[in-house]
Amino acid sequence: MSARHGSRPRVAVVTGAASGIGAETAALFRRRGWHTAGIDLRPSDTDLPLLCDVTDAAGIRSAVDEAAGRLGGIDAAVSAAGYYEEGIDVCDISRAQWDSMLAVILGGTVNTCGAVLPHLIGQQSGTIIAISSELALAGSATDLHYVAAKGAVLGLVKSLAAELAATPIRVNAVAPGPTDTPLLAADSLWRKPDYLATLPLGRLVRPDEIAATVYYLATEGAMYCGEVLSPNAGAVI
Repeated sequence: MSARHGSRPRVAVVTGAASGIGAETAALFRRRGWHTAGIDLRPSDTDLPLLCDVTDAAGIRSAVDEAAGRLGGIDAAVSAAGYYEEGIDVCDISRAQWDSMLAVILGGTVNTCGAVLPHLIGQQSGTIIAISSELALAGSATDLHYVAAKGAVLGLVKSLAAELAATPIRVNAVAPGPTDTPLLAADSLWRKPDYLATLPLGRLVRPDEIAATVYYLATEGAMYCGEVLSPNAGAVI
């Protein structure tokens, strides 16, 4: 897939574009000649940084409409906004923590898809890639609300992909393993040498590796429909 769509550069909208996987993803698209719009609570290094909370459905619709209007359309949307809380037993997760995690990760993905789809359906082309987690595939003992939210994203992706399969619009997910981003605290379980020793590759995944997987799905991965690619250093084989 060329970086141009007709007479204009292709456009990628990335949520969570100010840091971590979202920032690396937006940067890769930009290096490959795409125009990028970044939606985040903080300014992002994109062609069109837009400040918005992904839990705000109306705000996301407005931001996506602005991106499409100012950049000429939307060819790819990457739902990467999220956060992580580690080391909380299920009985200790508060209702507020449950609600917040689900609102940001699942709700943010729903809001992003809902805002982008009218544009993709109108032009009869485009792709959506949602960032889930390897933990949604394997489970985890001390961050159940995070795992549940990321697992729900996979269900959403598979169902939406099936619904849109008869159209040219593709929906897929990337489920990274523990990734070397600021979301993982310095004392995180996933950074400890005894955990890293359990991984066949013996290391964390890098954000640029996740970005490359997203870019592959957005460009060369035309055969994928509702699939989950999981670059995870061998955590799940």
